[in-house]
Amino acid sequence: MDDCLFCRIVRGELPSKKAYEDEDVLVFHDIHPIAPVHLLLIPKAHVDSLADCDTQHQAILGKLMLLAPKLALEHGLTEGFRTMINTGRGGGQEVFHLHLHVFGGGERIPKI
Repeated sequence: MDDCLFCRIVRGELPSKKAYEDEDVLVFHDIHPIAPVHLLLIPKAHVDSLADCDTQHQAILGKLMLLAPKLALEHGLTEGFRTMINTGRGGGQEVFHLHLHVFGGGERIPKI
């Protein structure tokens, strides 16, 4: 996806403050954080949203979910954290590349 914001970050065309990277996943700090710690975990391979996932995406979805608590702890979220995946326009998704938010730390976390 040539014009996808997150694909451009994966390709190094746009800067990001990286928190983790391996062959499948890139994790970076959100540029508009809603909490003291706000990470975005994305698969490097483009998938529009969670609604577009099927059995071929099980491994990457599992990897993202298992990486979330590890990175939360590494970023000092010892008392807990929140995860969120916005799916589709009606679900609040703004960038159409699957991404998992991990946020926490302090009282600024919005209550849902």
